[in-house]
Amino acid sequence: MDSLQSFLTTWDSYMLYLCYAMIGVGILIFLYYEFSAARVKDLKDKYDYINLHEIKYFWYTVFCFIIAACCYGLTIRSEKIAYSGMIFFWVRLFIVVSMGFITYFIFFSLLKIYYPKYVEKRLDKLRNTPRTSPAGNKMRKLSEEEEDAYMDADMIAEEANIHSVDYDVWLDEKTGYKKIEKYNSYEHADRCPNCGYYTLRMEREEMKQEPTAFEPGLLLKHYKCGYCGHREASELKLAPKA
Repeated sequence: MDSLQSFLTTWDSYMLYLCYAMIGVGILIFLYYEFSAARVKDLKDKYDYINLHEIKYFWYTVFCFIIAACCYGLTIRSEKIAYSGMIFFWVRLFIVVSMGFITYFIFFSLLKIYYPKYVEKRLDKLRNTPRTSPAGNKMRKLSEEEEDAYMDADMIAEEANIHSVDYDVWLDEKTGYKKIEKYNSYEHADRCPNCGYYTLRMEREEMKQEPTAFEPGLLLKHYKCGYCGHREASELKLAPKA
């Protein structure tokens, strides 16, 4: 009995230390991300940083909290184990580990299914927030019809031939200063018409008919949902080559 009580006392101490440590690590990861994102002042750079890192760092934080909760769970009812015997220690271990795995998959699914919608809304807002030129003037985002006059030939060709690439052109109409930003459709998720979650991503593009000087072309964009596996394709007509 005394040896079991001594073991449980030591066990509880280590589990509580690990619990506090994982909470601290989770908070530090969250603060590190928020601080790093806040330091990025350029809106396009902030867009890229959030798109690349937010879901990843948020999941790291949640994972640390799950481990912390499991560690705390492994200290519950130690007095009963000391009184009833070691068998209850293994029962508790099994229950806590099982609950930990269930919680892991629940939060992983929630993060994969629901959180991208929130992130995409933030990214869309960042992409369309008016830029400010070095002269301090508010810039205007040009329409698709206007932007070609301010883009290089290589950019126009890339946007025309690689349709997962899109360029935004911002113009300071007072000074003529322009800012061109590149975006990739493959990096973003859309709402799946089958399950309703923001887990539909473009897998590949297929050129069904090359455009000619007299005939338009036809491009197929293939999409797959990362949650329900739904697949679909959309057609995009390409203008005849000039």
